[in-house]
Amino acid sequence: MKKLEVRKNAYYDSVTLMIISKEVKKLDGVREALVGMGTDLNRDLVVSTGLEVEGFDAVTANDFFIAADCDSEDTFLSVIQKVDELLSKKADKAKSDYYPPTLDGALKIDEHLNMAVISVPGRFAAGVAQECLNHDINVMLFSDNVTVEEEKELKEYAVSKELLMMGPDCGTAVINGVPLAFANVLRRGDIGMACASGTGAQEVSVLIDQLGGGVSQLLGTGGRDLKADIGGIMMKQCLDALIHDDATRVITLVSKPPAAEVMDKILRQAADGGKPTVVCFIGGDPAAVEKYGLTAAVSLEDAAHKAVALSKGETPETFESFSMGLEAAEKMAKEEASKMASGQKYARGLYTGGTVCDEAMKLMIGELKHIYSNIPLSPEDKLEDARNGKSKEHTFLDFGDDEFTVGRPHPMIDPSLRAERVVQEAEDREVAVIQVDCVIGLGSHEDPAEELSQSIRKAKEIAAKDGRYLSVVAEILGTDADPQGKAASGKKLEDAGAIVLPSNAQATRFTQLILKNL
Repeated sequence: MKKLEVRKNAYYDSVTLMIISKEVKKLDGVREALVGMGTDLNRDLVVSTGLEVEGFDAVTANDFFIAADCDSEDTFLSVIQKVDELLSKKADKAKSDYYPPTLDGALKIDEHLNMAVISVPGRFAAGVAQECLNHDINVMLFSDNVTVEEEKELKEYAVSKELLMMGPDCGTAVINGVPLAFANVLRRGDIGMACASGTGAQEVSVLIDQLGGGVSQLLGTGGRDLKADIGGIMMKQCLDALIHDDATRVITLVSKPPAAEVMDKILRQAADGGKPTVVCFIGGDPAAVEKYGLTAAVSLEDAAHKAVALSKGETPETFESFSMGLEAAEKMAKEEASKMASGQKYARGLYTGGTVCDEAMKLMIGELKHIYSNIPLSPEDKLEDARNGKSKEHTFLDFGDDEFTVGRPHPMIDPSLRAERVVQEAEDREVAVIQVDCVIGLGSHEDPAEELSQSIRKAKEIAAKDGRYLSVVAEILGTDADPQGKAASGKKLEDAGAIVLPSNAQATRFTQLILKNL
């Protein structure tokens, strides 16, 4: 039976309601459920999931609703009780803090506020950011769906006032030791970072920490900043800030390869800055960087190694091997391959972090020739209907891409969709390796390794029952100081049968070794 409860003029934030929807679906007797505000998106989701019932037409964007397909009236009452319980916990947690409803209200409490993190629907984001900049407040714009024209105008205005306008779609920053949005608990040090990629920034920063180095500042720009339309406005501003930051001795730049004219400006500025600089343009040509006298990195991990070496006053050397040593890695990969059945030959990459997914594909594409994806390296390798369809040959998916996040939190907050896909891929008799990331830290799911480990166990059981062996290769992107703990998270995955490597690059190289032995 399908049931609906509507509460007029009651508001709750979308991420909270998405997470509650996920928990409600776990109740016995519930086949489908959606808890949300009556926005156009949620109304479409109600129709597409078959939850529409009489009375739903009257639900407005100002109304809170609970819709469910369940076994009985009693089951629906249980759904309502669970929703109220979870909303109550959320409210109790917030009672100890006062949240001013407006910017003016916040400034009355502290007139010296100088940083705003903005996460509102895209159509409102530019206006909110403009208001903050008008008050001389630096901005980290987490929201996406801001137009290129709005982004450029905001950034030009910010630069005119010597402010940061990080974003839109900026997911990671660490300012004076304070982590913002998706970030990790890092050792303080003298390596400053300016990055146009969220998980790319996280990957390099946690590896710097792992190698004994520390981060002074981690500044984000938003993913479009180095495109020709924007011109690297914020990358130049962030780079200038690091050049003049007394706590920063070494600079590290991370992004996908910029537009040619933008790259020239950025690299010239870095070369003139007078500080040792490591540049990781993921998948780009190292020679294009080195001609400016800067240090080029061939991977995110290599960037961390070189930044730490420069921080210690050592000569940086390219790292493209394994922490365990190449001989040990080759032996382990050969053992993994020897357990597989005839016909197993493909790799599937299932990622919650878009940049590390992109890096893995770029590191592997030379040998595999084609990798199908929802964020393909070549247009001909575009996987249509990646969310609902099946993978094809070698397939790598970014679960943080828009196709997977419609009506859902980001997979680093709710990794359940990726966990389901791990199990689904195990049904394919041609799959040999499933490669995954597990992103921990502030802002991420409270225990992503637990959910992932459960799906790994199920996947391996499916393969074993069919007379196959499935290899799962993983990386924990985080530090031991993170709430979830890198070591503790790694142990959960290893106990489930995964091989955990220290970096995305090493995980990718290990997958390549397995495929070579098939």
